[in-house]
Amino acid sequence: MAQQGGCMCGNVRYSVEGEPVGKALCHCADCRKISGSTYSTNAIFPGNQFKLTQGTPKQHAKTANSGNQITSYFCGDCGSTMWRETSASEGTKILKVGTLDDASAMADAKPVTELFSSSRAPWVLAIPGAQQKDAM
Repeated sequence: MAQQGGCMCGNVRYSVEGEPVGKALCHCADCRKISGSTYSTNAIFPGNQFKLTQGTPKQHAKTANSGNQITSYFCGDCGSTMWRETSASEGTKILKVGTLDDASAMADAKPVTELFSSSRAPWVLAIPGAQQKDAM
């Protein structure tokens, strides 16, 4: 069953099929900046399970602190970042879980990994049972 998602204003929409191949929180500086929070919650899907269904997102590419190229896809009207792509994991879409329409996606997206965990805000607790990594 496909899940639907999109930006805050609704101008850019996507669908994703199947189950994610990974679920992770990321505490890196870039994810803090694009989320406006202390970390981002991500579901990683193979690119062939993802389909852009409406609109054309803007892109911003940069070299991350890891040395990997990372591209953010966001709405040019409301600014919502919906997914990212990285040279470290070509062919995948790193979806921002909060952009999925179905609120149950939050429950299903419990992270199994925390990335850049040494950069976690000191008042944010580690997720019990999640693998802790200091890289992507």
